[in-house]
Amino acid sequence: MTNPVIRYVYCLSPAGLHRMAYKEWGDPANPDVLVCAHGLTRVSDDFDVLASRLCDRYRVICPDIVGRGRSDHLRDPQYYAIPQYVADVVTLIARLDVERVHWVGTSMGGLIGMVLAAQPATLVGKLVLNDIGPSLNAAAMTRIAEYVGQSPYFPSFDEALAYVKAISASFGMHDEYQWRKLATDVLKESEGGWRFTYDAALAIPFKAMTMESVQASQKLLWDAYDAIRCPTLLLRGVHSDLLSRETAEEMTRRGPHAQLLELPDVGHAPTLLVPSQIDPVCEFLLS
Repeated sequence: MTNPVIRYVYCLSPAGLHRMAYKEWGDPANPDVLVCAHGLTRVSDDFDVLASRLCDRYRVICPDIVGRGRSDHLRDPQYYAIPQYVADVVTLIARLDVERVHWVGTSMGGLIGMVLAAQPATLVGKLVLNDIGPSLNAAAMTRIAEYVGQSPYFPSFDEALAYVKAISASFGMHDEYQWRKLATDVLKESEGGWRFTYDAALAIPFKAMTMESVQASQKLLWDAYDAIRCPTLLLRGVHSDLLSRETAEEMTRRGPHAQLLELPDVGHAPTLLVPSQIDPVCEFLLS
């Protein structure tokens, strides 16, 4: 196993250029590429354990989607949306100089993968959707909106850690080392204390959604899902409040007829830090 390398690629939005960081694991000459994309306020480091498992077989690419982690913030926050993220990852894949990738996407990262896989000349060979589907539970969206966009300041790391544990309770049980990693990955030292790395302005388009725009988006997402033809694995936390069991079961009957695996003792979203969550992903990708 090689140590990961941090690289950057320039991407374009209507507001100008921005740099997207990505973490690269494995042999950079390996034509077999796996892209792992994180959730709304998370980062590329979420996939460290999965990437270390698979980097002998794949060149594993884990981007910080713009506005998060090591990547730039957008000059105009209205472009913090799926179309911009898809355009950015297409630029990233072009940089990798490969004709096909496999995709693992958690929550928002799954939506990006879904739209990419739906394209007529898709680049996606296999798709793993981690606790996400075309229909999103309104109560869960409200819960997420309550903390997205805030920019709290924590005088100590322990206070920041306690906050991360509180807003991430739906991630399920983790040991102290895992919680510290989940917190460290999304925090930075600032003014003698700690703040989150993500751009608080990414919440502006998120909170501007109306019932009508949500319904229109869900129709577009179902249309995208129905167009997917690649093998698809759908993970669902059994206590998920974002992806309902009804939606997950419908996803097994439509589009790519996803293989559904429900994970016990976790809600939204499985963190892919433990063997019981990682093993089925590896089995699916390596089969």
